[in-house]
Amino acid sequence: MTPLSHPLFMDSLDDLPTVARQLFAFADDLRVWCFEGEIGAGKTTLIQAICTELGVHQNVVSPTFSLVNEYSYDPNGVAYHMDLYRLEQTEEAVHIGIEEYFFSGNYCFIEWPEVARGLLPEAYLTVKVEIDAETRRKVLLLKD
Repeated sequence: MTPLSHPLFMDSLDDLPTVARQLFAFADDLRVWCFEGEIGAGKTTLIQAICTELGVHQNVVSPTFSLVNEYSYDPNGVAYHMDLYRLEQTEEAVHIGIEEYFFSGNYCFIEWPEVARGLLPEAYLTVKVEIDAETRRKVLLLKD
């Protein structure tokens, strides 16, 4: 694993675009990003900012019940936002075709990736979002 040399901090929602740009710079060509953090840490909010940076014009919402939301961005890009919280076994991820998403060449932003860890491509980005204070978040990045 290659960690970012220092954590990123978000003191307010105004910091989200800057952090999103830093994530893209660190990720290079990695298209599968796993988001870890407790409930309420800000994973979905950060993914919303990332999608905005990509050029997504749709409303980005948590796919808690649909499991996967698909967003388009200019010119012909597609990003998948996944929330695997409700899945209990790896087989459930296989049944929704998760490997096709992972190996599509499109961005895959995955919340609660633990159940699909064994299905991930060899190289992916881990984004750990930690609550550092009531409104402050610490973001740690690791390339696997």
